Amino acid sequence: MSSETMESKQQRPLGVLAALPQELGDLVDAMRAEGGLRTVTVGRRDYHVGTVHRVPCVVTLARIGKVAAAATASALIHVFDVEAIVFTGVAGGVGSHVRVGDVVVANALLQHDLDASPLFPRYEVPLLGVTHFAADLALADELAAACERFVADEGAALAEQFRLNGARVHRGLVISGDRFVSSSEEVGALRAALPEALAVEMEGAAIAQVCYEHDVPCAIVRTISDTADDHASASFTSFLTDIAHAYSSGILRRFLEARAGA
Repeated sequence: MSSETMESKQQRPLGVLAALPQELGDLVDAMRAEGGLRTVTVGRRDYHVGTVHRVPCVVTLARIGKVAAAATASALIHVFDVEAIVFTGVAGGVGSHVRVGDVVVANALLQHDLDASPLFPRYEVPLLGVTHFAADLALADELAAACERFVADEGAALAEQFRLNGARVHRGLVISGDRFVSSSEEVGALRAALPEALAVEMEGAAIAQVCYEHDVPCAIVRTISDTADDHASASFTSFLTDIAHAYSSGILRRFLEARAGA
């Protein structure tokens, strides 16, 4: 590979996205502070292009749901030529040992509401022959390391401030579907059907599928805002308003600073 090709490859930006503004933390403000920020509108979404914590990035909102997330990931790949995609946000805890305030970094992602049986096995994406989409291991390792540093540095203070039961980092299966899971009956059904699932949300598996189809590395991190039960809507709203910003800002800053220093 020529030095010119290597330089071009190194300059490809990282795509960073979340569903809601609170889940991006202060990332866009940090980009603006570093200077050179430009905003490009594609498909009714604003893509913020610039450098943040010394890493070239394209930062945007996916909005909520699998279709919205897939469309955004496709634009990041085809319009902005990102080298990889990182998604951050909140999720409902499904694993019995996963608590509000914990962080889950996906090893794999699956669409829990996809069922084309009897034509195809349940959860399998028709014509792809895949149920689980693996996160990029190296990228997920970087993200998990940033989460561990964040929890070590700030976890205790956040737990005390917001009356959480501490914070732990988990690695495992994250499941996605186009509905907000908010009842004990629903979360019980998910646990029975997918006992290895740690968290449930509405975007990650769609992004992972798009990245899989285009050979683009991706990683997903989710902070647990609720336990997907009958109290989920109140817990989600409170967590999103009061706490999600601190988690996203702290995790992304450490993740990007580590990449810049690599």
